Formats: sequence, C-alpha cells, structure tokens
Amino acid sequence: MPDRTSTHNALRVLRRPAFRAPTLLLGIVPLLWACSEEQQNKLSRLGVTWLEGDYRVTYADGSHVKSWIVNDGKVTSEPAKGYYFFWAEINGKKRYVQTPIARTYIEELD
Repeated sequence: MPDRTSTHNALRVLRRPAFRAPTLLLGIVPLLWACSEEQQNKLSRLGVTWLEGDYRVTYADGSHVKSWIVNDGKVTSEPAKGYYFFWAEINGKKRYVQTPIARTYIEELD
C-alpha cells in the first residue's frame, strides 16, 4: 500500500496545468522581436486574411496611386503568389480586385 505522502504528491502533479498563459506569452514575444522586419510584415499580412470589416486598400507605384474601399468585407492574401484579393464597390457595382502585396497598403476604417 502506498504511503499518504506519495499519493498526495502524485495528486498535486496531476492538478498542475500543462502550461500557463503568461509563460507561453513570455516565450512567444521574444520570438517576434527576433523576426526580421520582412518576416513581421509577412505575419501581419497573413492576419489580414481573416479580418472582416471596412478597409481602404491603396496601390502605389511611383506617381500612380489608386484606392478602393472594402465595406463589410475581407482582404485575402496569397503570399505565395504575391497578391491581395478583395471585392470593392466601383461605380456602384461589386468588382473583384487583385493587387500586388509589395506595393499595396491596407488601412482599417472606423
């Protein structure tokens, strides 16, 4: 028959959580700081894929600048192909737009 101390210690071990949220965050935050600016940009682009809301998407290449408004929609990225995809209202009609990631800026509207 096991003694009470070993049984008590075994139960304490079972009650411990596998990880703690603050510990997990402390492990992730330094990893983000270690990322290059390009890697951080790639991560932020991936985040845009899943956000639904109102956005101003602007394509700028030298003096050529064009903007679209995305109302209650999402902007999807395809990093492997290098493009953003979205539906925007142009002249009163919904149009499918594709812009290069490298020259496109996305602003969330209030």
